[in-house]
Amino acid sequence: MPYQAQAPKIELMQRPDYRESYANSVQVRANLWDFFLMFGLVQQTTPDAVQIHNFQGVYLSPQQAKALMNVLTQNIKEYESAFGEIRLEPQQASGGKLQ
Repeated sequence: MPYQAQAPKIELMQRPDYRESYANSVQVRANLWDFFLMFGLVQQTTPDAVQIHNFQGVYLSPQQAKALMNVLTQNIKEYESAFGEIRLEPQQASGGKLQ
């Protein structure tokens, strides 16, 4: 009888220091061993100046980075099917601020 590995039972747990935050900026660095994602908030302080306030950095293995890319790609496809294309160009709001 051939050996059949069973998928492990996955239990999601949140540590006491778990937090959720909003980020509208993600910077990515990569090297041979890992990817580093730095999350932040972009604030336009004047019409020609922007500040990025970074608040969290996360290291990922190359395998986890690729898995994240696959999950995001699938979720973005589903989102766009439901709500329309996500546009990356900044939109000019009244008052001259970029959104």
